[in-house]
Amino acid sequence: MFSQWGLRPFSSLLARLPSQCAVCHAWPSRPVCDACVARFAPPAARCGGCALPVPEGVARCGECVRHPPPLDACLAACTYAWPWPDTIAGFKFRGDAGWAGPFATLMRSAPWVEPALEQCDLVLPMPLAPGRLRERGFNQAHELARRLAPAKADATLLLRTRETPAQSGLARAERLRNLRGAFAVEPLRAEKLRGRRLVLVDDVMTSGASLFAAAEALRLAGAAHITAVVLARTDPPR
Repeated sequence: MFSQWGLRPFSSLLARLPSQCAVCHAWPSRPVCDACVARFAPPAARCGGCALPVPEGVARCGECVRHPPPLDACLAACTYAWPWPDTIAGFKFRGDAGWAGPFATLMRSAPWVEPALEQCDLVLPMPLAPGRLRERGFNQAHELARRLAPAKADATLLLRTRETPAQSGLARAERLRNLRGAFAVEPLRAEKLRGRRLVLVDDVMTSGASLFAAAEALRLAGAAHITAVVLARTDPPR
């Protein structure tokens, strides 16, 4: 049976207590202890456009140099690898919204995230389509955004206008085509975005297609600067 922390299987009731690290089981601890954060979410050199790993001293990966994304910056707190997939799945799919606080703290600790939050005017969560929102009961990106910057978070400006077919197995260009027109700005409030600095928040970034499509909608509304901040980035296979 899965525990409320999303790691399987835990052998005792103590393993489900908030005072025990969900990764190494150290006690007493926060949901993820400092040692596990240092081990599994160390600072890493990442592309400024898509947050993929790059060698030290390299600002942009080759793909972002050839095809600049509609983001001014892209920041990720960790790689989407053990132990994060199970804990994120518990957060998103098993209704464990209590992970939003620890995850937001992890995101804030990533290089350049704190300055991005301080300098921006608005923090916008990636929206869910209505059907997906009803199914989950909450938008995980909104839960992260409102903990990252309670006074700046706004979940009503960026909208998901339609469901899209499954993205798995599609190339990056196909994913972008799949998402064309899937995001829009609330027309009665679009003026609020003109000339503003935005932080766009999501939990997991895979190809970047969803974030790029959302950023394009925000650019059309006049956003001056867009930084994406994600909890985890899926790295390419080695």
